[in-house]
This record gives sequence, structure tokens and C-alpha cells, in this order.
Amino acid sequence: MRLLLVEDTPELARSVLRFLRAEGHAVDHAPDAATATEAMAVADYACVILDLGLPDGSGLEVLKARRRAGDRTPVLIATARDQISDRIAGLDAGADDYVVKPFDLRELSARIRAHARRAQGIPETRLQLAGLEVDRAAGRIWQQGQEIRLTAREWALFDTLLGARGRVLPKPALEDALYAFDTLVEGNAVEVYVSRLRQKLGPGVIETRRGLGYVVP
Repeated sequence: MRLLLVEDTPELARSVLRFLRAEGHAVDHAPDAATATEAMAVADYACVILDLGLPDGSGLEVLKARRRAGDRTPVLIATARDQISDRIAGLDAGADDYVVKPFDLRELSARIRAHARRAQGIPETRLQLAGLEVDRAAGRIWQQGQEIRLTAREWALFDTLLGARGRVLPKPALEDALYAFDTLVEGNAVEVYVSRLRQKLGPGVIETRRGLGYVVP
């Protein structure tokens, strides 16, 4: 998934970025309100992790502005502010969730996945697909009881296609889901990962629509 982390504390930002990227997510980092506003205006994110206390303004104002602009991207506030009034203000401003620092990175990741699935209109985590049993929450796949091991990037691509099941995703959309702004993307990266997935998952799971993109039917 393509995610945006809005966090001005360098140590915490590095920790969260390292964890989420190790799970295969493409994560952009905004250290202030201005960068966050710009990023949210130009990129499509599966979820935004938003701090409230930013050096150049309030994360709450960033959120309100995006909601006024019609942006429905799931937003998870992650802040040290733990008063009930702060939680109410954040949720009333349009946040989908609210966690207080320090938080467990595994819980943060699970909340991100849950909100992204709901935004896709696919809240369930267990799917049956072409003889495969898929657990999107755990990022695991089985075929006839045998687990199929995917790399983090392979899973990220497959999960992106699952989230848009039935819709064709063009190559640029898949690249956006897999790579952050500061990542160099090789021209055939998507094709390489699709080929690897087909070898592991078998034929018929990912279809190519020539000139359009890829789809999980």
C-alpha cells in the first residue's frame, strides 16, 4: 500500500518507516504540515498516519482542509495528546482512528490495514480465490493446505490487486502503490513482480488486459 507518515520526530519517523517498509508498503514521509498538504494533494494514499503537533502548524488543520476538499483517504491520528477532548476533536475533524504515543508498531500496522480494507469496500480478511485461501490481515496464502511464501514486495502488489478486485489497474497505479516518492523505479518492475506471482500462484489468478493493465478477476 502507498502510505503517508506525517511525523516531525526523526527517531520515531525512522522507526515507523523502517517497520512499514519492511512489510512491503511504499511510505512517504512528511515532517511538517506544508509537506503533508502537498503530498496529500498530489498522491493517492491507502492511509495517512498523522501527528497533530507539527513545527509549522496543526495536523488537525491539515486534516480539516483535506476533508473540506473532499478527500476521503483514511486518516489515523498518532499523537502524544491523550486527553478525551483531543480524541473527540480529532474524530470530529474527520479522522478515522486515533492512537496515543507510544504505540505498538504491530497494532499500528493492523489498524492501517483494517482502515484500508474498509475504504476499498472489502472489510473481510479471508478470501477464496482460484483455489487459493488468502488471509489479507496476516499477508499469507495457502493452496491445498500448503503455504505459498511471498516476498514483502510481491505481497504488496498482490494485495493492491486484491483491494481493487474486478477492476483493471494500469501499470502507473501499481507503481504508485509500490514505490515512495524517493524510490527509483525500474521500468519493468511491475512486470517482473507479476511474473513472479504467476509462477507462485498459478495461471488465472492475475490477468493481463493488453494496453490497460492487470486485474484479479
